Amino acid sequence: MTGRNDSVHGPKTGTEVERASERELILRRTFRARPRTVFDAMTKPELLKRWWAPRSLGVVLISCEADVRVGGSYRWVFGRPGETPMAFSGVYKEVVPGARLVYTQIFEPMPATGEGLITAVFEEVEGGTRLTQSELYPSKEVLDGAIASGMERGMRETLEQLEALLPDLEKAA
Repeated sequence: MTGRNDSVHGPKTGTEVERASERELILRRTFRARPRTVFDAMTKPELLKRWWAPRSLGVVLISCEADVRVGGSYRWVFGRPGETPMAFSGVYKEVVPGARLVYTQIFEPMPATGEGLITAVFEEVEGGTRLTQSELYPSKEVLDGAIASGMERGMRETLEQLEALLPDLEKAA
């Protein structure tokens, strides 16, 4: 996890993942879409269901609820058919449509690990949007566990799926 760029689309759109500290992971990716389109894809349940879950692992987003406003909550339930589903949930702390999103996150199967804080910044750049997402974990051990679980691969794949969806969303906008 050294900030490498593994994307088949080349350096302009690949996902960069960097461990910034013992507790913080930073991901960066440029999408060929406007900031508001990327923001909407990351906050609207009907759109999240179309890309958020690594398909190659057979994982699907079973249900998705999001009240995207300061103080509003979300809950994303995911899993493989026939297995016990899991969920992430939290509360929105800051919402600036098309620009910034800050929210807490709890992995419900392991509530004792604590609450993380996700900060997503959507920056307009030539030809699209630069997403910079900071994920601050409750402890070094929780981040170590997330990395060991293969979450980086899943994040990269889901962001590729988002990239594939964005042209259709841009046309509809």
